[in-house]
Amino acid sequence: MTRSSASDPSRDNDNAGVSEENDTLPCVLSFNASDPTGAGGASSDAMVIASIGAHALPVVTGVYVRDTREIHSHMALDDSAVAEQAAAVAEDIPIHAIKVGFLGGAEAVSQVAAFASDYPTVPLIAYLPDLSWWDEHEIDTYLDAFRELLLPQTAVLVGNNTTLRHWLLPESATDRRARPVDLARAAADAGVSYVLITGAPTPGDQVGNVLATPQAELFSQSFERIDAGFLGAGDILSAALTALIATGSELTDAVGEALQYLDQALDHGFRPGMGRAVADRLFWADSGPDDDTRDGEQTLIDIPHPSNETKH
Repeated sequence: MTRSSASDPSRDNDNAGVSEENDTLPCVLSFNASDPTGAGGASSDAMVIASIGAHALPVVTGVYVRDTREIHSHMALDDSAVAEQAAAVAEDIPIHAIKVGFLGGAEAVSQVAAFASDYPTVPLIAYLPDLSWWDEHEIDTYLDAFRELLLPQTAVLVGNNTTLRHWLLPESATDRRARPVDLARAAADAGVSYVLITGAPTPGDQVGNVLATPQAELFSQSFERIDAGFLGAGDILSAALTALIATGSELTDAVGEALQYLDQALDHGFRPGMGRAVADRLFWADSGPDDDTRDGEQTLIDIPHPSNETKH
């Protein structure tokens, strides 16, 4: 969907030398909070979206006060500030997909839902993070607004198995045997077409990831589980999926590629602080073998394979 901008004679000069290819780079509007650890949030979305080959339009919804060990608090932006950011950029730049992360409050959910309703043909991917750090009343108010206003416009809901079970199937929240199609049916009641579930239990020592509808599991991929904890994995997966959809990938292909991207980012993860590890979203830019490799031979580095658990 495109929108024309106001006529400006200077635009022709400004765009001189810009190739058609660059002029048509897919643009992804991302609503998310700012995360000072860099592990998730708006800055992570921008990095992931660029890595996939799209252009990020990050709309900041608030600010986390956190480190790599825990979230201490969150300060939400005024909902009108969220709405004005999105409106300004959307009037100027065509949007190919929308990613919704943490919005910070029911008021912001309402504004984002109103914005998205103006773009009914633009796919919206919503990620539901773990909110257990937040005030219980705030959680309930937020999730009620999310379910009523945003889920009816959501094409794909992304979330960890435990987080989605507690929200969508509270009567069976302690039943780890709830199937992906059960979660998809509960989400479909609110208008969601597809659910991408991470951290699903599988036979053996693995973690499953499943794309499901109320009728069937459309795609699944499992990874070995090891003792490793990462921040922001769900934000990474949902941002990658949104960017891939924006570039024209079919949904199941996009899910597979997004999971592979996340897997490699975690493989190259690092621990910058005293808490959980951070994925390297720019793993593809690795310079390669060490400079002191002799005789032109490449040295293979054995990188441990971390868990793909996306709860954070």
